[in-house]
Amino acid sequence: MVKLRLKRCGRKQRAIYRIVAIDVRSRREGRDLRKVGFYDPIKNQIYLNVPAILYFLEKGAQPTGTVHDISKKEGVFTELRLNQQTKFN
Repeated sequence: MVKLRLKRCGRKQRAIYRIVAIDVRSRREGRDLRKVGFYDPIKNQIYLNVPAILYFLEKGAQPTGTVHDISKKEGVFTELRLNQQTKFN
């Protein structure tokens, strides 16, 4: 199973996080399938590769709680719903 979760980067006391698609059995800093964004909580910067995130969500990937909140704030799930509606129509 694939999850969208945070991968810690940066130096001590100055953490930034990459948002990655990764196998559930991998550890936090393990090998990821693909980098799909980053999140800097100190500067409050967010970058998301929305088409890549939508691809993994459509294939059944589950976001963790924090990644879900970040994606929801950036409007990824509204785009997911729009894509699903256009497929069925």
